[in-house]
Amino acid sequence: MIIMADLTSQREIASRVLDCGKSRVWLDPSRTEDIEEAITAEDVRRLIKEGAIRKLPERGLSGFRTNFRRMQKKRGRRKGKGSMKGALGTRMGRKRTWVKRIRTIRKALKELRDDGRIENKTYRHVYLVAKSGYLRSKSHLMTYLERSNVLKDAAAKTAKKTKAR
Repeated sequence: MIIMADLTSQREIASRVLDCGKSRVWLDPSRTEDIEEAITAEDVRRLIKEGAIRKLPERGLSGFRTNFRRMQKKRGRRKGKGSMKGALGTRMGRKRTWVKRIRTIRKALKELRDDGRIENKTYRHVYLVAKSGYLRSKSHLMTYLERSNVLKDAAAKTAKKTKAR
């Protein structure tokens, strides 16, 4: 039965001499007796010269996964909800969010004007209010119109409430 010698101190000295990690120090298994006797840095240096102790090459990281991921992204993959970071405004940019918002507001305004729920004068006024950036969304537009009592069905409701009192 072969008893393995404890060469931790020799490995540690060799790692200091070779200026690398302990895991990169290679000790020749056929020369364990010689290595075991080496107790000083000078002894270890002599064994390095003889070739009993060597420095193993660095283990690099494989670029395969990185290259594969880059190729997938180039093809338009890996862009699902789970990969997204940041709010919608951050990802879309200021102009795109503005365009999206203003188009919905203007569409709603046109529908209200065509249905006869608001007058042309009101339409023009609110169009400019929307253009200034005051209105945040379609729902904000509706609450703005209801509060200013320009919606025809909303105005009728408030008139009924005041008559009932």
